Amino acid sequence: LHVKRHSFPTRRSSDLITGSAKKRIVSDLIEWSATIEATAPDRTEAYRQLHAHTAKAQAFLTGRGVVEKEVSVSAAGIDAIYETEYVGTGEDRIARQALKGYLARQSVTVRSQDVALIEKMSREITDLLEQGITISSSMPLYYYTKLGEMKIEMLAEASADARTRAENMVNSAGGAKLGNLRSADMGVININPANQTQGSWDGNNDTTSLEKDIITIVHAVYALE
Repeated sequence: LHVKRHSFPTRRSSDLITGSAKKRIVSDLIEWSATIEATAPDRTEAYRQLHAHTAKAQAFLTGRGVVEKEVSVSAAGIDAIYETEYVGTGEDRIARQALKGYLARQSVTVRSQDVALIEKMSREITDLLEQGITISSSMPLYYYTKLGEMKIEMLAEASADARTRAENMVNSAGGAKLGNLRSADMGVININPANQTQGSWDGNNDTTSLEKDIITIVHAVYALE
């Protein structure tokens, strides 16, 4: 708290009043993907199997209520599969890489505001394993689409908290009255999983949790009258 009258000395960290605000938010957008693989001795056959398996995965999702336009499919990739083989015996024994087939891979991604449904799909998509489809599900990513509006609201609350803290300090000390705001700096905004308080110098932006806590910090300097 800056206490000198009629002068404007260089501000130090000890001059600052820190205000904060915290609010619980629930993610309203989810992004999730699953990876499908197919193997075959022939490159063309690997692609063919992958195409068929990806189509089944898409049908699985849309058949359970996922909106078709919210489903996207990545470009297919393919890699040759090699195994080490040994030929000959004794000093004439050599190792060589033998082509054993091809591995084709493709991802299906869903981005939706129906968070509960997509969470369910992320768990149930592996039912396709029973149909002979090699598929692995990734962890969903959770976002909050109204973060810009929320930050403005939270900064206002943090600024009000800084003012209240400054007034309480002045009232406790006595002999002065809190004056005008000299300056204010916005600190980092941390978005953490619910009930966690870790911070970082450039701010956290958690995407792993459905429920999050947004914590906003403001540093303020006031004059005394």
